[in-house]
This record gives sequence, structure tokens and C-alpha cells, in this order.
Amino acid sequence: MSNSATTIEIEIAVPDPTIMENLIAELSLIGFEGFEELEDRLKAYAPEENISFSDIDFILNQYALTYSKSIIEKQNWNALWESNFEPVQVGNFVSIRAGFHPPATGVKHEIIITPKMSFGTGHHGTTYSVMQLMEDIDFQGKSVFDFGTGTGILAILAEKLGAVEILAVDNDPWCIENASENSSINHCNYIDIQLLDTANVEKQYDIVIANINKNIILDNLAFLGKAVKSGGSILLSGLLVMDESDILTACKTLGWTHQLTLEKGGWIALRLKN
Repeated sequence: MSNSATTIEIEIAVPDPTIMENLIAELSLIGFEGFEELEDRLKAYAPEENISFSDIDFILNQYALTYSKSIIEKQNWNALWESNFEPVQVGNFVSIRAGFHPPATGVKHEIIITPKMSFGTGHHGTTYSVMQLMEDIDFQGKSVFDFGTGTGILAILAEKLGAVEILAVDNDPWCIENASENSSINHCNYIDIQLLDTANVEKQYDIVIANINKNIILDNLAFLGKAVKSGGSILLSGLLVMDESDILTACKTLGWTHQLTLEKGGWIALRLKN
């Protein structure tokens, strides 16, 4: 979820690659939602209104690092991501590509996206790990609630896996527009995309997915608990390794059973059962 149609890009010179993971983790805690790791640089992206430059300075001063910043207006986003975006493949399970890439071969499912100003392309460890968890869940004929849908990538995958009722929500109108476009590109018929600020929904779902961040998940945990059917599956991500204990402690109060944690690049995705 993001709250602005204007994105901040900062580019940091990182001569020591061993600190890259910690740097990404710390920047994510102050509002950065997208990252591009280069050989000796890191690019980080965030909605403009989420960012405090004093927080950035505080983090980077610890590492004696400098950065440059730029504003990316929404009309410039396509050119930016097209120049950087490479297809992503999760084993032989799913491939994510742009429309200008050639079709993937040797995968069960393929998703085509145009991310625009929305985050969630499969490159980030959280989205990648959630897709890995989805591979082992039976979506056939199931209902799904995707809280914080972003580009809509996880809702689209849910339909490709056989889900017949999907509610995908986000608090950013730009994400709603982008998720709707991506749903159409992938010929989806069962995804209902809505603008919502919380996970407070009226219905219950077989599978609940929340790939956002620790604070938003904790703030909405009671709503998520009401949204999942008895015996249903819950996938939580947008979380750092250090968040796992707090999240699992909170989930125990809802009676959820922890089944599996996947980790990629310092980020984790959790699978739980109601």
C-alpha cells in the first residue's frame, strides 16, 4: 500500500555489499517499499508523503554513506521501470514479465504486469516468498482476500490457481487503477478490486493474504482474524526476520497455527492456519 502518486527515489553509493541487506531492512522501516540492488549502489523508492529525510540521514550517517534524491512523477514511472524491469521466475511455478518481454517457457503460470507507481513486481523477497507459499495451497474453487494488493499480482496468481472469488483492496487510488489494468491484461474474471483503508470486510474467505508491513498487519490483525474462515489459510508478509516473533505472538491470540516461514534476503513470509 502506498499513499501518494509521486514517488521518491534515492540512490545510495554502497561500496561494501555486505551491508546491503541491513540497509534495505532499515530503510523499509521508515517507509521505503521498493528496492533495486546494483553492484555498488542501492536505489530505494517510497511514496513522497511517507518519507522523512532526517530519518534517511540518520540511517545513512551510521554507515558513512551519501545519497542523491529525485522525484518521480507518475507519468515518468513507465519509462523508469521499463529501463530496469527484468522478468522474474519462481522456480517452474510462475513467471512475471512485462508485455514487451517474450513469453516464458517451462513454467506453469505466467503473469504480465505494468507496475506504474505501484509496488509488487515479484522482485522483492516478500512477494517472491508469498508466491512460493501459494504454490502449496489448494486455491481451486476457493475465495481469497488480498489485503494491500498493490499491482494485483497475488490476486491474479490466485485466480490462475483456481480461485473463483477474490477481493483485492488497497488504500491508494493509483494502486487500484494499476491492479485493475493488470487484472484486465491477464484476462481475470473473478477479482473485485476496491479502495479500502483497513481489512474490515463483511465476508469471510478461505484464504487471506496480507503482504504489507508489520505495523499495518498488527493494526488490522483483528479484522484479518474475522475475515478468514475456520480452517482457512493466512499468508503474511512484508516482514523482516526480526518481526517474526512479534507477529507470531500476536497471531497466537487469534488461535492461528504457524505452519511455515520462508526467508529471502532478510525478509520473511509466514503461512498460518486458522
